[in-house]
Amino acid sequence: MKEEFKRRISINPSVCFGKPCIRGHRIWVSLILDMLTEGMMIDEVLAEYPQLEREDVLACLAYGAEMSRERYVEIPARQIV
Repeated sequence: MKEEFKRRISINPSVCFGKPCIRGHRIWVSLILDMLTEGMMIDEVLAEYPQLEREDVLACLAYGAEMSRERYVEIPARQIV
């Protein structure tokens, strides 16, 4: 994960149950990733949360990418018919 993005994410056990958040906010990284997954564009996320910057959203994407290198989610094999 690029260093500039690492500075934008914080994990504090006493804030939001220790979930990764955008630094200085109580906005979960997973919430932003969910919004993007549902089809929202970065500009729409920023309109919903005007206190954020584009780099905050990109940091969430970078965090998700980094986590996927460390952890795997079970995905059922596709059946070929």
